[in-house]
Amino acid sequence: MAAKEPAEIARAAVATGVKKAELRWDKTLVGSFLAGAYIAFGGLVAIVVSAGLKPQIWGTLPTLFTGAAFTLGLVLVIIAGSHLATGNMLLVPIGAMNGRLSVGDVARNLTLTLFGNLLGALFVAFFLAVSTGVIGDTGSDAGAPAGMAYERLAAIAQAKALHENDWQIFLRGVGCNWLVCLGVWLALAADSVSGKILGIFFPIMAFVAMGFDHVVANMFFLPAAMWAGVPGIGWLDVLNNWLFAFLGNLVGAVVFVATSYWYLFLKDEPRTDEPKAVPAQRHEEV
Repeated sequence: MAAKEPAEIARAAVATGVKKAELRWDKTLVGSFLAGAYIAFGGLVAIVVSAGLKPQIWGTLPTLFTGAAFTLGLVLVIIAGSHLATGNMLLVPIGAMNGRLSVGDVARNLTLTLFGNLLGALFVAFFLAVSTGVIGDTGSDAGAPAGMAYERLAAIAQAKALHENDWQIFLRGVGCNWLVCLGVWLALAADSVSGKILGIFFPIMAFVAMGFDHVVANMFFLPAAMWAGVPGIGWLDVLNNWLFAFLGNLVGAVVFVATSYWYLFLKDEPRTDEPKAVPAQRHEEV
């Protein structure tokens, strides 16, 4: 199975980031809507497959099952093709660090992708999770699939919105997107679909299993919980979580992945998009 060397991955990341940043705004927005929906699909299936598994019996295995199922989201984002803000927090800034993009390009891209991701995640949360009855509500039979899914969603959402302080959300956001961006990085290393899926699986499974905070995933979990009637969660709790998860995700991507690998593999490398200097002797002949 062919794979790129780390320096080649870094160059591929720059090229991908530049391509994403230079895409027309409407295509960026549509692709971002799809990515938000794909992450929400991952969250929804993760809830369903881990519902009803009591920790008293299963211990921490439900978190492993949740993480394994959630990988569907990033697999769809990468393989099908779409624009995820947390991945772009790596790809677009590393393009700017390499001199190919401006800070304005980074801000524009991340703003568009976040907005599109939010729309996609909210669409799946309202229409495909709550309105379909896949996620039950406070009146659902606790022994039925929908009732068990409701209880699982309630546990996840209340933990994130009510039981984590701001510093914890921020740090969990850092750890989350460090791993998510490593999943993107490993996917760039592979040339085959199977290789990309394998590269994505373990970092994504790990961040979910450890309970870290992904701002786009929380754009699904927390509104879905509110619309399903989970008690105690309000919009201020949701917005607060999104803010600190976003900040942590940004630091995790930019500092620990983009900057680190730019420094290791690109900082001292000549820009490949610049014309080569004309040798002095040839210049004199001309």
